[in-house]
Amino acid sequence: MEGATLSVFVTIQKIYYPLLCVIGIPGNLFTFYMICFRNCGMSSTAIIYLSCLAIADIFYLVWVILIDLTLTFWTLQPFWHSYPWCSILGFLQYGSLYSSSWIVVVFTIERYLVLRSTAVKQHLSQTRVTKLTCIAIVLVSHLVSVPLAWINIVTPVNLTVNGENITLPRCRYRNETYTTVIVWITTFLSGGIPIVLVIIFNYLIGYHLCNASKLFTKEECRVMQGKSTRGMLRRTILLLGTVSVAFVVLSLPRFVTYCILRTKYNNENFNRNDYSIPINVAGDIANMLQNLNSTTNFLLYCMVSRRFRQELVQVLTCNEKALELGSVLTNTTMKVFSVVDHKASSSSNPVSVVLTSLKPTE
Repeated sequence: MEGATLSVFVTIQKIYYPLLCVIGIPGNLFTFYMICFRNCGMSSTAIIYLSCLAIADIFYLVWVILIDLTLTFWTLQPFWHSYPWCSILGFLQYGSLYSSSWIVVVFTIERYLVLRSTAVKQHLSQTRVTKLTCIAIVLVSHLVSVPLAWINIVTPVNLTVNGENITLPRCRYRNETYTTVIVWITTFLSGGIPIVLVIIFNYLIGYHLCNASKLFTKEECRVMQGKSTRGMLRRTILLLGTVSVAFVVLSLPRFVTYCILRTKYNNENFNRNDYSIPINVAGDIANMLQNLNSTTNFLLYCMVSRRFRQELVQVLTCNEKALELGSVLTNTTMKVFSVVDHKASSSSNPVSVVLTSLKPTE
């Protein structure tokens, strides 16, 4: 019974990872096209950050899910179980993982700073600054990943295939102290620290919006937004909570299991493919969640935008104008993550509003 259950779990992964590639790679490519070449109502800085995020996720899907995990479950001897691919693949995988995680972190911090200070907004709203920031993130991410090229070693391993004992080279973790140290640092840089920063700055954004709403009376907010202050604020915080919870829920299990696997079980004799050991099953489930995060980032950060949905309908239906899509995530959904300059915004029914006697309201 136990063997049958483990066989089902392996079969699920054999289907799951190719499916992520089939959905995730075209999905991120399509998102890149939508963000860069369609008018989705995002600021120039948001376009740069989100397009870079889509590219980073594509490379992560290729290096980790397609070349590593898919080949692991579908072939007996993937090509990266030999030099120099054993070292190169680790470097490329962590470079893309760092890039994806820290683009999200820096983008979240930038949104908070833009909301917090007008002077900072004028500086950070320059596309040149944003492009240099994204380039720096990618370069630093891959530079920090260089030590990871030395944590693996190709060693001969005895395997039983179709009842026959054979010896094949395998890319395995080195049983060395410095390997454990590097893995600890890597785990916190790619998982622990980004998770904490995303939670903190999303909370600060929500806190700032709460205080900012108190500068206007309820009537003034209704004229400006066409919504009640309380309802607008609830939807904004709901979005921030959704983004934060999704990132934490999908990333935290891998952070925990990876720490356990690469410390307590970080030795050459440990069989990572033995699913009778609970930590192996937990580790693979955590990996499935982490990889799902890279596949669905475009949904979390783009599909919540009403303008994005309208442009999507235009592309899919070849209509000149998209239908008006009603949703609880409308006016306030992407305002935190894609602040559009007032000069670029327009409205079919412009309304001039003069605010007088501004005072905090309870």
